[in-house]
Amino acid sequence: MISKIFTTAVLSVLVAGCTMIPKYERPDMSVSEKWPKGNAYLMTDKAGKAADIAWKDYFQSESLKQIIERALENNRDMRVAVLNIQAAQAAYRIQRSDSLPSVNGSVSGTRQNVPDNASSTGAEYTATSVGANVGITAYELDFFGRVRSLNQKALETYLATEEAKTSTRISLISETANAYLSYLGNKKLLQLALDTYESDKKTYEVVKKSYDLGAGTQLEVYQADTSVQSAKTAVAQYTRLTAQAKNALELLAGTSVDDLLENGDTIDNIGFMKDLPEGVPSEVLLSRPDIRRAEHSLKAANADIGAARAAFYPTFSLTGSMGLASDNLSTLFTSGSALAWNFTPSMTIPIFNRGRTKANLEVAEISEKIAAANYEKALQTAFKEAADALAARGTYRAQMDAQNDLVSSARKTYELSEMRYKNGVSSFLTLLDSQRTLFSAEQGAVGVKQAYLSNLVTLYKVLGGGQI
Repeated sequence: MISKIFTTAVLSVLVAGCTMIPKYERPDMSVSEKWPKGNAYLMTDKAGKAADIAWKDYFQSESLKQIIERALENNRDMRVAVLNIQAAQAAYRIQRSDSLPSVNGSVSGTRQNVPDNASSTGAEYTATSVGANVGITAYELDFFGRVRSLNQKALETYLATEEAKTSTRISLISETANAYLSYLGNKKLLQLALDTYESDKKTYEVVKKSYDLGAGTQLEVYQADTSVQSAKTAVAQYTRLTAQAKNALELLAGTSVDDLLENGDTIDNIGFMKDLPEGVPSEVLLSRPDIRRAEHSLKAANADIGAARAAFYPTFSLTGSMGLASDNLSTLFTSGSALAWNFTPSMTIPIFNRGRTKANLEVAEISEKIAAANYEKALQTAFKEAADALAARGTYRAQMDAQNDLVSSARKTYELSEMRYKNGVSSFLTLLDSQRTLFSAEQGAVGVKQAYLSNLVTLYKVLGGGQI
């Protein structure tokens, strides 16, 4: 009676296809439902998400698009991500194969000498036997869902790796765009330093000529030379930084980009799509691949609990084979052969290893809690990144406008100081001071413009863009 009840229960579990995986429940959003109010006047209510905008539509420079395409094709980090995907996919196929019987074919032959003292007839003879079999090797009947749990874990691990590849792709697009901006920024600073150097040399020549004619002072000559040498130092500095920025760009692209750099792009005219929709935090954050990766890892840990639970129950396996046997190879597949078969069901019951099995379950449950904590931490980190980028967008725009006004005022001051010096109203020191102020303001304008554009790249990334 008891065995009958047990058999019925086992069959019902098998038919239902149940597992012992706990019901998955996504953790609550551990972040605010709204973005911070720091720059509320910049927030939009437009429908859509950054994740819906292709990177080719967001970046408007044709040269930058081509550089990004080369990076996606040649970058070694991207290649590693793709290879990791292939490895995870293969591991999933291996695990999935355990859900199906393993059928193997075999052909064997034996010749054996039987001595007279071991022969049933009292005479020595040679025995020959050949066989051909098709068999199932140790196929586990997944009554308690252990194999299905492991299969689900492998699937979620594969999906997490797929999201890691997408995350790497987005990061690579962002890094390449920022490296291009760095190159354009340093190139503009180099040109600015060269222009300043040429201007300072002309000023020095005028002052030196004036001194030679007895109208100037030696102090003014030294002051003018100091300005020349300072500009010369800046030329060397930005020549180095421009070359290093180009090297960084080629490292990301994985190949030369010389043919794409002399294209008319400058830090002043390069543009991106405007009015990027922010959406609400729950929509934005859950569309990011790093968040989806963390959730797949959490689901994999959840499935691992099911496999650990199933380990407490018996394991049922089937091994069997069927084929033909004959005492001669020529008659193996004829009417002279005989049917040979065997069937070996087995059941393994855990008896003295429940302590280890229980410990494995505890490890799986703790791992699931760790994965949940990692998921929540990923959400919090993503929220901070997006909130920081949104807050910076408005302030960079205001800072850029103020810096441009500063450049305009510094230029007017320099022009007026130059006029007053030529007319003998102001000292040469006043002219040099206004000249240095203008150079510093122009450098600051380039830096702020680069930071503003870099923020737009970061904003697109942290809001989940770049996936297509």
